[in-house]
This record gives sequence, C-alpha cells and structure tokens, in this order.
Amino acid sequence: VFYESFEESFEGRWIVSNKDDYKGLVGEPVALGVDIDVVFGAAGLWKHSKSEGHEDYGLLVSEKARKYAIVKVVDEPVSLKDGTTVLQFETRLQSGIECGGAYIKFLRPQEAGWKPEEFDNESPYSIMFGPDKCGTTNKVHFIFKHKNPKNGEYVEHHLKYPPSVPSDKLTHVYTATLKRDKEVKIMIDGEEKKKANFLAAEDFDPPLIPAKTIPDPDDKKPEDWDDKEKIPDPNAVKPDDWDEDAPMEIEDEEAVKPEGWLDDEPEEIDDPEATKPEDWDDEEDGVWEPPKMYNPKCAIAPGCGEWKRPMKSNPAYKGKWSPPLIDNPNYKGVWKAREIPNPNYFELDKPDFEPIAAIGIEIWTMQEGILFDNILIAKNEKVAKSYRETKWKPKFEVEKERQQAEEEASGLDFLASIKRKVFNALYQIADIPFLSNYKPQILDHIRKAEKQPNLTMGVLVSTVAIILTIFLKLIFGGKNQQCARIETKPVPVVAETSDDQGSDGEKVEKAEKNEAAAAAAARRRRRET
Repeated sequence: VFYESFEESFEGRWIVSNKDDYKGLVGEPVALGVDIDVVFGAAGLWKHSKSEGHEDYGLLVSEKARKYAIVKVVDEPVSLKDGTTVLQFETRLQSGIECGGAYIKFLRPQEAGWKPEEFDNESPYSIMFGPDKCGTTNKVHFIFKHKNPKNGEYVEHHLKYPPSVPSDKLTHVYTATLKRDKEVKIMIDGEEKKKANFLAAEDFDPPLIPAKTIPDPDDKKPEDWDDKEKIPDPNAVKPDDWDEDAPMEIEDEEAVKPEGWLDDEPEEIDDPEATKPEDWDDEEDGVWEPPKMYNPKCAIAPGCGEWKRPMKSNPAYKGKWSPPLIDNPNYKGVWKAREIPNPNYFELDKPDFEPIAAIGIEIWTMQEGILFDNILIAKNEKVAKSYRETKWKPKFEVEKERQQAEEEASGLDFLASIKRKVFNALYQIADIPFLSNYKPQILDHIRKAEKQPNLTMGVLVSTVAIILTIFLKLIFGGKNQQCARIETKPVPVVAETSDDQGSDGEKVEKAEKNEAAAAAAARRRRRET
C-alpha cells in the first residue's frame, strides 16, 4: 500500500514542518560531499544519507538535542478496519541512544484546511509505533487513539508491558501487525516479542472498553465517617522512667587512646612537590595554596590529630514517647463513593480505527545519528516478510560481522559478547509481565551498568538481587505475618540523596569521592577503637 526506501532525496516528497518548534531554513537541498543531501528543517537537520558502511540511503537525524518533524501524505487513506494491516520500518541508532525516540506516527485525516507544513506534536494520529529510550523509559511504543462513540472524544490507549529497545548500533526492523481477529503482534527483527488483544483490559491502558460503572462524582464522604483503623490508646500513660531527653549516643568512657597516636601530626599536609603555576596571578586568582595530600606519617600510626573518645549507642536512650495504637472502635472502613452507570460506556466487537492519511516523524532527541529506512504499509504479512529478508537482513548480517571483527581486533570479543548477552537477557527479564510494577527500577539499574563500565559487575549483581527479591516476595510474601510488638533501640539513619544533574562522568567522580571519604572515616574509627 505504501513503501518508502529513501533511495531518492526526500526533498519535495516529505514536508518539513515550519512550526516554531521545528522552524529553520528550508530550501533546496545542499550537497555535502557526494553522499549527502540536506534540508534544513525545524530545530534539527534532516539529511538524506547513506547508512554507515552501506550503499543504502535513509532519512537521518543529524544533530543532537534538537526537535524534528517531517511528514509524508499518502496518496489514498489506508483503512485499518478490514483484514490485516502491517506497519513496518527500520531504524539504526548509529551513535547509540541514551535519550531519544525513533518512532513513527501514522496520522489520521486532519481537520479541513490542514497543511503538512503545520505538522507538530499535536497533530492527531491513529497509531504511534516504535522505539523510545530515555532514563528509565525503555520501550517499543504501540499507542492507538480511538474515538469514544458516546462523547466523541479521542483516547490514547498504550500497550502494556511493551518490549525493550535493542541496546546496540545495528539496523533493526520493527513490525506491528494488526489482525482481523482484534489482535496486534509486535515483532523486532522478525521475532515476535508481544501479542495483545485490542479489547482486553489487561493488554492496554486505559482499556478500550470503558468500565460499566464509575464512582459518583457528586457523592461525598459523610462528616462523621471515621476511616482511621488504628488510634492512639487514650488510656496509655508514659512510664515514669522514660527519659525523652537522653541522647542517642554517648562517649565511650572505657575507650583508651591507642599507643603511638600522633597528636601533633595533621591528617593532611601540603603537597611538597606541588609548585605554583606560572600563569597564576595573586591579584586575580588569590593567594596560591598548595594542594593537600594524606600525611604519610599517619599511614604507619594508629591515627593523627587530636584524639577523642569514640561515641557508642546510649543504652538509656528511648526517644520521644508516644502511646501505642489500638483498634479504633468507631472504624467504618475505607470510604468509597457509590457506583453509578458510566455515561461514556460503550461496547464494540472490534476497534473502529481511523484510516492512515499521512506518515509523520516527530521526535525530540538528545542523540544524533538516528536513521529511518524502508517504511512500509502492507495488507499481507508475506509482503512484509519479503522486505525484511531482502532489505533489512543483508544489512544486519554485514553489520553483525563487522561488529564481531571489530571486537576481535580490539581483543574484547569474548567479554563484549558475554556483556551484550547479559544485558539482552536482563532487558528480556524486565519485560516479564509480573515484574511490571518494578520495571522502572530494574531498567534504571541496567542503564547505569551500560553507562558506567567500571561499575557494571556491581550493578549487575544488584539488578539480579532485586529480581530475585521480587520473585521470592511474590512467592512467599503474599500474607502479612502478625508479629509481636518488640521494642528496639533506634539506629541512626543516613538519608540517601540523589542528584540527577550533571554528566555521567561527574556522577562517577562524585561516587568515587564519597567512597574514598567513607573509607577514610572507617579507618579513623578503627584507629580510635
């Protein structure tokens, strides 16, 4: 029904948006060398470029941290209501991807007077399909918009538990097959990754078929409704020997200063080998001070500087007293509004899709080098398979062989292969439906391991530990155990803080500094005791 190979320049056939977010210099293609034509469009630069290592052309996202929007109007709208429809395209993340999308929007007919130059992120679509990865997001989107026949509103329905995006720089082909039996099948590189039913509530969020009843928005909780299951015991009295002012820690009076402790030696000294830079200006840069270094005398002594007794837990510490909780005699349970018929409820035998009137790519990506190619709409699965076999597979096999050769030449073949298999396996595990509630945490650990090779082993171990913990919790943690109340002494807690700002290198450097500081503190505690 539709096929775009990009063997010819896209200029004049695909329209770059001239909306403010994407607006730029639009004009005749500019030749850059032999292999590239350019149209300056939107905030980013679209290029007609060869895929790296091939003679095959594609549509290239050439600049990072830019917005892109380009659209192609099809000759005749493509119906999605009858029979099978296959949506397929190739993407290659030639620079890898840390934050960006490579999905396609299959637009429904637009309002009267709409022009392709007005295409933007608000342009309504029937289906959005393709890879997206940023932070904890790592999924192959499949989203469809469906019109509610009762109120006329369009609702986005997202595929639950979508497959993850391959984590390499090879060409991959993404296929979504809409079947006449109300099913959709998602494939990556010809391998089925997900199957879902459009009418099944467990497959899409929100479900296509609304709930029959909804909470009454006009129903209000009565003022005398008590929903507190537990209350403080009004008859409880603080014990006479309960001291709220006792400190959590006290000095260890039994501690003795270790023999050989160097009271007059500082832990840090000026670096004797440091010299003042030649271009240092005292008036502009201030008085120069040599950097500090660890005092080597302290390395062979129990410790340096003023000795102080270490702190220990106070056996008399109890903290602030509060009365124990008891069952609330007036507890009525959790209040819920009464259910009323849903005025927007409807039933369907199959989805009522809007036809595809145009194909658009509208993304905001932090990576350059995203290449789109071989966009296909077909009414026969065999046609889509033939394109995968003849267009995608030869390129993929060449890239695979080249990647293996590069790894062998660098001596990293075995380790890189093992690492890649481990990551692919972890991404597949993260796609398991029963782990869906924990998927963001799992993907976050995997992403950190990919970004920080020096932390990979530790992160992988922690990821596996999380998965095993969740698995055991699901098996054995179904019932709440009633435990006797045990009074325990509070333990000081150090609050964890997170800082998502800054580059990955800065985060690693900060982590290493924190680790070094913690190690130094541990050494001091050992010396003190």
